[in-house]
Amino acid sequence: METEEAVNEHSGKPMTDETKTTPGVTYFYQGEGQTHPLFRIAEGIPCRSAREQASELMGYARDLSLTGLMDGDQQMLWASHYFAAMAKALLDDAELGLLR
Repeated sequence: METEEAVNEHSGKPMTDETKTTPGVTYFYQGEGQTHPLFRIAEGIPCRSAREQASELMGYARDLSLTGLMDGDQQMLWASHYFAAMAKALLDDAELGLLR
């Protein structure tokens, strides 16, 4: 059984883990029972770059959550929560791109 190889739609060349991009299908919802997404991950971001940016967001989320806990600052905790959710959306879309 032959498997279909992912091909870059612009160049027509086979895609590798180095050239695979986000498909742009992951939405970011925030809050309980929300039915309208705040944003969607853009199509065409190199997966490596998306993962690097997600790592940056997670670092900020970690720092904000620690500061928020130490200072008792709810706004920092909520900002941390949003950054973590944004990072998850990036990682989810990058994973879909890598599996293509």
